[in-house]
Amino acid sequence: MSRIFALIPLVIVVVFGGFFFWGLDPDRDPNNIPSVLISQPVPDFTLLAVEGLETPNLARENLTDNPGPVIVNVFASWCVPCRAEHGVLTQLVEDEGQRLFGINYKDKPEDAARWLAELGNPYERIGSDLTGRAGIEWGISGVPETFIIGADGTVLYRFVGPVVGEDAVAKFREALVQSGALERGVGG
Repeated sequence: MSRIFALIPLVIVVVFGGFFFWGLDPDRDPNNIPSVLISQPVPDFTLLAVEGLETPNLARENLTDNPGPVIVNVFASWCVPCRAEHGVLTQLVEDEGQRLFGINYKDKPEDAARWLAELGNPYERIGSDLTGRAGIEWGISGVPETFIIGADGTVLYRFVGPVVGEDAVAKFREALVQSGALERGVGG
């Protein structure tokens, strides 16, 4: 029996070593986090508007029965990568006519309002998720995360991390093309 107990530390080292080597795999994409929401209806949620903004609140019914796919971006003023991707999202709205909705995640309303006043507000609607409950319902792992929602309210695509850099923007644009939200060759 004592031999079995003596092997426990060895088993633990082997398991942790396996995870370590898996993490070092150069072909592993850490942004490729599976989502149980893909091909599922958007979660049932209703978020209040962000105080200090004139942008209306966001609820599930705003993401269903649309004429085409829409984009939902989970962001916060305290999130540096959110600031980095803000220009890309703004361009999708202003230059390409995409409809963008926001979930302001665990953010003070005055900070969110100041941030959007500084950078511009491309969002059609924004819901305030002060508690993080909607983030749990959406299965987010952090901010930013961006979803493409089909016209019927089905989650079509999830992008984890900021949509910045040629590769990330190309990947997101391809998802927009596949969803029917963007025609091939438009804007890029």
